[in-house]
Amino acid sequence: MPHDTYNCNAGCPVEATMEVIGGKWKGVILYHLLEKTYRFGELKKIMPGITQHTLTKQLRDLERFDIVNRKVYAEVPPRVEYSLTERGESLREIIFMMRDWGVANLAFTK
Repeated sequence: MPHDTYNCNAGCPVEATMEVIGGKWKGVILYHLLEKTYRFGELKKIMPGITQHTLTKQLRDLERFDIVNRKVYAEVPPRVEYSLTERGESLREIIFMMRDWGVANLAFTK
């Protein structure tokens, strides 16, 4: 559950950011959504290590924080697409910096 306020020490802005985008999968989801709009099944396919349950939960969390937009089309079968909101797009530089750090430091994690 998100905090209502962050009236605490100097690390609180980092805590707030991590509450929104932290965890194993949210950054990966955001990285892919920076490319284009995806359907749920497409996201699942490009992230084979994530379970359907976890992907659903992470997308709902990101939607709740107005980072991801979920668009449902009135079709049979139903089609649902996920894209970044304006707030989500504001994370572009952060996500790319995380990617760049990972590329530069990947050898040290093995």
